[in-house]
Amino acid sequence: ASLEIQSFMKEHNRKKEELGLPPWHLRVGIHAGPVIAGVVGKRKYAYDIWGSTVNIASRMESNGEPGRVNISSSVYELVKNEFPCSYRGKIYAKNVGDIDMYFVEESPGIKLNGNAVALHKKI
Repeated sequence: ASLEIQSFMKEHNRKKEELGLPPWHLRVGIHAGPVIAGVVGKRKYAYDIWGSTVNIASRMESNGEPGRVNISSSVYELVKNEFPCSYRGKIYAKNVGDIDMYFVEESPGIKLNGNAVALHKKI
C-alpha cells in the first residue's frame, strides 16, 4: 500500500507542477510490533495506540526521505522475499538504541500477489 501511495503522490505532483503549483512531499515509515490500544476521553472519544512500536514507527517516518518508504528491520524480515529493499543505515531511538533502516525500492511490475496477500494478513 505504501508503494501505491508514493506512486499516486508522484503522479499527483506531476499534475500539480504542470499547473505551476508546489508539490506535496510525503515520507512513509513502517515498523511492526506489539502496541497497547484503547479508547480514551470522557466527552470526545478517540481510539489511540501507544508503546515503543509506535515510537519506532514515528522514527522511521521522521528519518525517512520524501517519496520513499522507510522500514525497520522487523518489517524488513517480513517483506524481504516479496519486495526489493536496500539497507540505509542506523538511527538511534531513545530508550531503544540503534535501529537498522531499509528502503523498500520501487520495481516495475510489483503487484499484490498471493504471497503479499498472505503477508498482509500476517502483519
